[in-house]
Amino acid sequence: MTRARSGEYLTGLWLIVTLELRQRVRGVAWYVLLGIFIVLVGAVTALLWFSTSAWMTGGGGVFSTIVFFVLLLGTLVSPALSGNAVNGERDAGTLATTQVTLISTGQLILGKFLAAWITALAFLAAAVPFLVFAVILGQVSAATIAVSVLVLAVELGVIAAIGVGLSGILIRPLFSIVVTYLIVAALSIGTLISFALLGTATKSEVTTVTRSVDATQFDSQTDEQSDVVCSAPHTNRYDVPRFDYYWWILAANPYVVVADASPGAFDERGNAQDLFGWIAIGVRGAQTPPELHQEIDYCTMATTDPGRDGMMSFGDNPTPREIYDRALPSWFVGLGIHLVLGAGALFWAWRRTDTPARTLPTGSRIA
Repeated sequence: MTRARSGEYLTGLWLIVTLELRQRVRGVAWYVLLGIFIVLVGAVTALLWFSTSAWMTGGGGVFSTIVFFVLLLGTLVSPALSGNAVNGERDAGTLATTQVTLISTGQLILGKFLAAWITALAFLAAAVPFLVFAVILGQVSAATIAVSVLVLAVELGVIAAIGVGLSGILIRPLFSIVVTYLIVAALSIGTLISFALLGTATKSEVTTVTRSVDATQFDSQTDEQSDVVCSAPHTNRYDVPRFDYYWWILAANPYVVVADASPGAFDERGNAQDLFGWIAIGVRGAQTPPELHQEIDYCTMATTDPGRDGMMSFGDNPTPREIYDRALPSWFVGLGIHLVLGAGALFWAWRRTDTPARTLPTGSRIA
C-alpha cells in the first residue's frame, strides 16, 4: 500500500515537472537565451585563454572563472524563470483548475521547483564543454571539479527554490520576481557591503612601541656593527578596522560558498592557482584579529645580529597557504543558511497555496 501511494505521488510529481518543462521549451525565447549564454561563456573562455596564458600556466583560473560565470548568469536568469511559477498561474486562472485534480499542493510546489531547478541546470550543462576545455589545460584536480560543480548545482537549486517559494507566498508575479532578485542581490552583493561597512565602522586601537638605532660604527671588512647607540622607545597609537568580527557575514555569499568549499590548489610557494583559492584565502584571512600591541626593537636586532644592519626581517610572514590552512572553513555555514532559506520558502508557499484556504489575501484570485 505504501509503495503504491509512493508511486502515485512520484507519478503526479513528475507530471507537474514535465508540464512545466514543456511550457518553458515550447517557445523560441528559451533557445535564444541558451544560445546567448553559450556565446558569452565561449567568449569569456577565449579571453581568459589568451589574457592569462592558460596554455602555459594551466586551466585552474579558467575553470574557476567559468564556474563563477555560470553562477552569475544563473542568479540573473533563474529568478525570472521561477519567480512567477505559482502566482503566474493564479493570474492566468489555471491554478484552481490544477488544484481540483488529484494533484496535491505538495506535488504542485515540488514539481514547479524541480522544473525550475532543471532549467537552471541546463545552463550548467551548456557550460560543460568549456569546463572540459579548462580541465584539459591541466592543474585542475578531480576533487575541485566534483566539489565546485556539485556546490554550484545546489546553489542554483536554492535560487530556484526561493523563486518558486516567493511565487506562492506573494500575490503579484512582478513583485515576487523583484523580491527574488533583491534576495539574490542581498546574498551576493549585500554581504560584501555589510562586511566592509561594519568592519570599517568597528575599530580598535593599536599601540606600537619602536626603538631605533641613533648611531653606530660599521666595519665594512667584517660587515659588523659596534658602539650601537639606541634611541628612547617611541610609542605610536592608531586605529585599525576589525574585519575579524564580521567575517561570518561573507559565509552567506554564494560565491564564497563555492570558492571555500572547493579544495585549495597551491603551487610550491604557497600561492593559490585559481580564483577559488584566492577568494577562500581572503575570507579565511579576515578571521585573523590584528595584533593590538606591537614592539619593534631595531636596536636589539642590530646588537644581537650585527650583520642585519638594523633592518627588520619579513621572512616570518605566513604564506597564503598557511593562512588558508590555519583558518576555519565557512562554506558549510553559508550552504546551511541557503538550504534553510530555500526549504523555508517552499514550505511557506505550500501553506499559502494549500486548499481549502480559510482566508485569502485581498485581491487574490480564486479561479
